[in-house]
Amino acid sequence: MDNNPLVVKSNSLVEASYRLSLNEQRLILTCISQIRRDEFVTDELMYSISASEFAEVCGIDPKTAYRELQSAALTLKRREVRITQEPNGQRKRKKTLIAGWVQSIEYTEGEGEVKLRFNHDIIPYLTELSKCFTSYKLKNVVSMSSSYGVRFYELLIQWKHLNEREVSIEWLRHALVIEKKYGAIKDFKKYVLDPAIKDINKNSDLWVKWNQKKTGRKVTHIIFKFGFKEEKKIKREKQEIKIQGIEKSFIEKNARPGETYEQAALRLKAIRGGLVA
Repeated sequence: MDNNPLVVKSNSLVEASYRLSLNEQRLILTCISQIRRDEFVTDELMYSISASEFAEVCGIDPKTAYRELQSAALTLKRREVRITQEPNGQRKRKKTLIAGWVQSIEYTEGEGEVKLRFNHDIIPYLTELSKCFTSYKLKNVVSMSSSYGVRFYELLIQWKHLNEREVSIEWLRHALVIEKKYGAIKDFKKYVLDPAIKDINKNSDLWVKWNQKKTGRKVTHIIFKFGFKEEKKIKREKQEIKIQGIEKSFIEKNARPGETYEQAALRLKAIRGGLVA
């Protein structure tokens, strides 16, 4: 397996309506990351993952990995996804597509490996994508502890160039297939939103903050602000190389023998301010 595999999905699939458990997400995303961008994919191709790979990639106990992998494969076979948009941002589908994620699952007791074929109707949302698609490193989601964390991550990374996204709670409920659960906003926050954002902040390459928006007296929308942790780190490091407001490189060029950074910074700051000659 590639040491740093990439997951690529049509935005139409990212925003589709479906619900998968955490291990089902891990399994399907690991197999998606095996799809080569330079190959013609058909529903005859099989993708496999061993229990040892599953344990290593997902950070789970190797002793229980095969049982968890097998269980995820069996339930994944029965899962459906509801899609309303064509791939590649073409247009809204004339008819809503309801399809299974996979066509077939294969496993042999004792061999510690699971294989799967993607459903024929799902393949166009995973391959030959030229626009309106989302890509990210598999490692940024497989360590998460909730399926909601994975879904929210995808919904945000899709808008990574804007660093902000506003979505209605009604739309989120539909996308996550929880229309009949967590009716009170406090329950939605407690069981869905807060765990997902905590998961992302702890286990992915994104940092996320959120705020709520009301329509009248009712909370109807969530506004997410987010960015890459690495960019935040670089920005912070750039800010930290200033001492007393003076660039560290400038201090090093103009410090007098025996001066500390702090002493030199204060002197140079005074000179800049015209306080001394």
